[in-house]
Amino acid sequence: MADEMALDLEELRHLHSLAKRPRVLSLIDSEIRNLEKLSKEPVPAPVSTPTPTPIAAGVKVPSTLARNYTTLGSFSWDQDNDKLKIYISLEGVEQEKIETEIKARSFDIKFHDVQGKNYRCAIPKLNKEIEPEKCKILVKPTRVVITLFKASKGNWPDLHFKEDKLKPNLDKEPDPMAGIMNLMKNMYDEGDEDLKRTIAKAWTDARTGKTADPLKGFP
Repeated sequence: MADEMALDLEELRHLHSLAKRPRVLSLIDSEIRNLEKLSKEPVPAPVSTPTPTPIAAGVKVPSTLARNYTTLGSFSWDQDNDKLKIYISLEGVEQEKIETEIKARSFDIKFHDVQGKNYRCAIPKLNKEIEPEKCKILVKPTRVVITLFKASKGNWPDLHFKEDKLKPNLDKEPDPMAGIMNLMKNMYDEGDEDLKRTIAKAWTDARTGKTADPLKGFP
């Protein structure tokens, strides 16, 4: 830069020697003075400004220090046929301080140094599969919007996976004798001594093969 300035000064001085018009001479003089002033000032060293690396959904940014997190369990969400959007009310989030881990059936998103605290929003098992590479995180002044793209189109009844506990186990065939044996046990527990002896004998006969019907022989 100093070399370029010296060359400019040299050429301006040459032009000054050739110029004749007063106005032109005044303009050249002014420019020469400006360049001479600048050439005497120290040139600051260039400052390298780090460029923030955008955080892509599905890429985990390693955490160098152990941190304590406040769980963000309260949020709102909506959906359309292709995607879901999760809205988290959180002020002061910086894009470059987000750590994400998004998989086909789960996500774990951490917000570091938000007004001196660390926050975490995670769902360990989603209702259905998503496409991690398409998911996005948008930071706004007072909230964060997480967009999850569905692997297959359609409506989700819930964000979380919930096992249907009322669904019958079709892999096991019902034991036809189980109901009879339970009935006999209840009768034995509640019956008098004669009934208990009768049930015990029928039970023993059924087990030893003397009769196929444990109720046979009842009075």
